[in-house]
Amino acid sequence: MDRRAFLATLPAVAAACGGRSSRPPRAPAARPAVLTVRGPVDPGELGLTLMHEHVLVDFVGADKVSRDRYDPEDVFRAALPHLEAVRALGCRTLVECTPAYLARDAALLRRLSEASGLHVVTNTGYYGAADDKYVPAHAWSETADQLAARWTAEWRDGIEGTGVRPGFLKIGVDKGPLSEIDRKLVVAGARCHRETGLRMAVHTGDGAAALDILAALRTEGVSPEAYVWVHAQNEKDRAVHVRAAEAGAWVEFDGVRPEALDEHVEAVVDLVGRGHLGRLLVSQDAGWYHVGEPGGGRYRGYTDLFERFLPALRERGVSEAQVRTLLVDNPARALAVPPSP
Repeated sequence: MDRRAFLATLPAVAAACGGRSSRPPRAPAARPAVLTVRGPVDPGELGLTLMHEHVLVDFVGADKVSRDRYDPEDVFRAALPHLEAVRALGCRTLVECTPAYLARDAALLRRLSEASGLHVVTNTGYYGAADDKYVPAHAWSETADQLAARWTAEWRDGIEGTGVRPGFLKIGVDKGPLSEIDRKLVVAGARCHRETGLRMAVHTGDGAAALDILAALRTEGVSPEAYVWVHAQNEKDRAVHVRAAEAGAWVEFDGVRPEALDEHVEAVVDLVGRGHLGRLLVSQDAGWYHVGEPGGGRYRGYTDLFERFLPALRERGVSEAQVRTLLVDNPARALAVPPSP
């Protein structure tokens, strides 16, 4: 099957995984659910899923970030065509990974979800990478238990009065070994996970940090399966990827773009060949409206994975069933949480 024919099959695959509706179906109360910005849905409703993308980011710093720095209407107009374009290629769910203090806007994401027909999932947690520029002041003095309680409150009550509940934890750490503040964020995430079931998607500086995170989870009595190793492609030693997958962590290669296409194809094919397809996630880290730049700057769309990456995987012998595992089944497992109390 050539590239054009393969792309033509994507909407049909998506239709088989669930069609468009004005409101997402509510998951039965007694079953696991995925918490989207429009409410809980059955994991089987997610369809083709992009696990790590952005709509809006402000890199000004935790002490300066503010809703007054951007116009939500401008962001809405800039983002919506890109969301509609990827939906037309078969995508049904987008996981938006912008954390608090970097311009997370739950109300805006709900509007975009309603307008585009995509399921959108947002997060709770704090981002300690980039030398801690985005860590709020209170996180330095509060304990891990206090931070976990803040994040658990957002899961229970909703984000900033919107009623939107986070569907995962987004944490960031620098290269290992973990610093004191990064370790506190990981421990807080582990304790929040124990209370909520939310997975920990951790921007991880390198393999040393990933192994440190796994050790911290063991100390907290939390399964490695709670951990999504974000930006695993930045670690070039494949043996570390294998070690994390064998431990039970999710290994996410999420920088798919034209200039990094071959690297991501090789990484996926390698782990599939080693028997670790069931621990793999992929995405693009694409977008986004850059606060502070004229017109939001250059917005990189979300279509490369569908137009370039999947055909390249097929050329390397990855089957349709394996693509479904990678983009449908694994995300549904990674995002599903236990029933709410």
